[in-house]
Amino acid sequence: MIKIKLFMVLAVSLILNSCHGQKNKNELQPSTSVKKLEENTLNTKNEEYSFFSDFNNQISQVVRTIFQDSQGDIWFGGEGGAFRFSHNSLTHIDSIRSKSGKRVTIKDIAEDNDGKIWFGHTDGISSIDGNTVTNYYESDGLISNDVWSIAADKNGKIWVGTIDGVCIFNGQKFTEFVLPEGKIDTTLGISSTKMVHSIFEDSKGTLWFSSNAGLFSYANNSLTNVSKEVGIQTNFVNEIFEDNNGELWVSTKIGLYNITNGKAKNITNGKIETGKGIGSIAEDKDGNLWFVSNQHSLYTYNKGILIEYKKAENNKGPVVFQIFKDQHNRLWFVGFGGAFILENGKFINVTKNGPW
Repeated sequence: MIKIKLFMVLAVSLILNSCHGQKNKNELQPSTSVKKLEENTLNTKNEEYSFFSDFNNQISQVVRTIFQDSQGDIWFGGEGGAFRFSHNSLTHIDSIRSKSGKRVTIKDIAEDNDGKIWFGHTDGISSIDGNTVTNYYESDGLISNDVWSIAADKNGKIWVGTIDGVCIFNGQKFTEFVLPEGKIDTTLGISSTKMVHSIFEDSKGTLWFSSNAGLFSYANNSLTNVSKEVGIQTNFVNEIFEDNNGELWVSTKIGLYNITNGKAKNITNGKIETGKGIGSIAEDKDGNLWFVSNQHSLYTYNKGILIEYKKAENNKGPVVFQIFKDQHNRLWFVGFGGAFILENGKFINVTKNGPW
């Protein structure tokens, strides 16, 4: 499943250190009504988005991530927690909570080999197995409660990227995976030398870590600094994406790179304003690559042609955190403002009442 997200940060840490993981279980208690979201990050009174007919009816006023599982259910991660769209019904998963019982902000979602859904969030990680929610915290062995990325590999291990590096969960215990230390991105409100904001397993089974120390790959028990090998000219790597042809694309602070024949080429260098960098990447059904630049600008790229997608004044869509292609080849754009589908060149706002 392709995951794509716009970021707010990065970082990492390879040597295996262990601690025991205990489980904090709650029964899944779905509710179709969603309480007022906690005041958290973005100003929801932003005048730029005052054209929404009912801003408070969004799935979440800030949708950080979207994921579709193997059963076709769509999961949304937002400031109010996790939401699942299944059998024409949207449900809020209320049992994903911090250790003190507060709601969390979901930042990443993954599915393991057994169909269990995993969430990385502001207060640890959580899983849903059938009707049971299990929450894990630092007290269970997690290296940090401040989680930015999560992935499940083909061997059943769960990889967790945090503000303090990476750890692996095998279902029983957490083990630290040490990556080289990087730099703090001073242009962001939250950053660290060990931040990892994307973990991805490609079609060949290679794991990729996007961090504040660069881009790293891990295969056959060997860690490689790919940034140095291919010539990525920045420490700050946000995400790596594999297209339908197996080509790799890397979003960074200074542009979008394509890795071909062991070399990285910055295809946006001198062509667009990057500002806070390139964010989420996705590919549509026609093979066009979509990506976000500087949080507000959308571009497509295909066969050397770079085109900016111009938003109409009355159809701006969200400030995009993630672009995602679902199993029906629809492109979703989620972020500040809620969730949207792009159809016939127009952003369709998907609220708690649809349209689905």
